[in-house]
Amino acid sequence: MAATVDIVIPVLNEEVAIPFCIEKLYAFIDQHPERDWRVVVADNGSSDRTTEIATELAAVYPKLSVSTLDQRGRGRALKKAWTESDADVRVYMDVDLSTDLMSLPLLVAAVADDGYEVAIGSRLIKGSEVVDRTLKREITSRGYNMLIHIFFPFPGFKDAQCGFKAVSRKTADNLIPLIRDNAWFFDTELLLIAGKSGYGIKEIPVHWEDDPDTRVKIASTAWEDVKGLLRLRFKGRPTPTSTA
Repeated sequence: MAATVDIVIPVLNEEVAIPFCIEKLYAFIDQHPERDWRVVVADNGSSDRTTEIATELAAVYPKLSVSTLDQRGRGRALKKAWTESDADVRVYMDVDLSTDLMSLPLLVAAVADDGYEVAIGSRLIKGSEVVDRTLKREITSRGYNMLIHIFFPFPGFKDAQCGFKAVSRKTADNLIPLIRDNAWFFDTELLLIAGKSGYGIKEIPVHWEDDPDTRVKIASTAWEDVKGLLRLRFKGRPTPTSTA
């Protein structure tokens, strides 16, 4: 039986981007029938027509659903979508599709076939390619990942922030409830808790192109990330009570 895969796309005021994203994503997964693909648009507090447009798309594309929250926060949206899912593999990707979809089968296979509990796209390992990234974002990203390695030597991964990740059913059930952050630090917290808990993490090289229309506020996000690292470093990382 084909593994079920839920692809979650967290969105906030993405009425322009979401139709293109869904069209391109479905064109790709239709070429890979070896998985039972499902897609979830996870809207967290949009004030434009994002939810309405996503609902219209759900009437056209098979196995497309819409999850909505009044409160903002990418991490909050992923928590809701991943914990409500019953899929074998739970993926998320950014709506801008900065990460080339050609890496999606490898990402899913790492969890579905190879026994890893977490798989992540990485822009910082051999075989990856980064295109058109601004110097400011490159310095910020590399500096942040260096800081992770200073606070947590040998964490088991090199790129915490690439918006292209997959988790197993076990990871979603056991680790998601332990994550406190509801925003952009969600990714890092997940990986650091997974690493401490002995969960296998697989990094997949990706082709990644910078989105010039990114909504991420680099300075404020970086500061929140640093505060998150300090919290985990000095207050400790929780571990699951169950390993099933």
